[in-house]
Amino acid sequence: MLSRDRIVAAAIAVIEREGADAVSMRRIAAELGVGVMSLYNHVPNKSALLDAVAETVLSQIEFTDDPAAHWTQRVRMQARAFRQIAHHFPRCTMVVVSRQLRSTAGLLPVERALATLRDAGFDGREAVQMLRVFIAYIVGSLLREVGVTPTFAPVRPDIAVAEVDPALFPMVSAFAPDLMACDHEEEFDFGLELLVQTMAVRAEQAAGHEG
Repeated sequence: MLSRDRIVAAAIAVIEREGADAVSMRRIAAELGVGVMSLYNHVPNKSALLDAVAETVLSQIEFTDDPAAHWTQRVRMQARAFRQIAHHFPRCTMVVVSRQLRSTAGLLPVERALATLRDAGFDGREAVQMLRVFIAYIVGSLLREVGVTPTFAPVRPDIAVAEVDPALFPMVSAFAPDLMACDHEEEFDFGLELLVQTMAVRAEQAAGHEG
C-alpha cells in the first residue's frame, strides 16, 4: 500500500544512488510502480518531499547526550551522532543542510546543540555561530571522506606523489606517506578536538571577563 513513508524511503534511495537532482515526483512514482498523481495524496510537491527526506534522516540521529556530562563532552557526543547519520546518508545530508526545517525532527538536534552551548556560557549569537561552524566541519569532513572534494584528501596510491619533483615541492615529497594515508575516524576526531579545545578557551576567556 502506498504511504508517505514508502514515498520518502524511495526518495532517499534515489538520492543516495544519484543525488537530489534526480528526484522528481514522476521519478519517485516510477520507482514505486504507481501513477504520479497518487503521490499527491501523501506529499503535495517535490519541495515537501525533500523536507520529508531531511526530517526522516535527522529523526534517525541517535543522541546519547548526558546532561550530567561536561559541556565539552556533550558537544563531542552530539557532533559524532550527527556525523554517524551523515556518514550513513551522505547525499541526503546535503539535502538536510539545504532545507529550512520547522518540524520537531528538524529542530530537535538544533535545540539540543544550542542548549548545550548556552549551558557552556555562550550567548545566543555565539552559540548559533559555533553550531554553524560544527555543521560546516562535519559536512566538509564527510565530503572529503566520500570523495566529493579531493583537495587535501588522501592521495590515491596510483597517483604518484613519488613523481613530484622534490626540489620544487620539498614538503609534499617529505610528507608523501602521510598525504597518501588517511584514517577517517582519526582525522575527524582530530579536527573535532581542535574545535572543542578552541571553544573551551573562548568560554574561559568570556568567564574571566565577566568575573
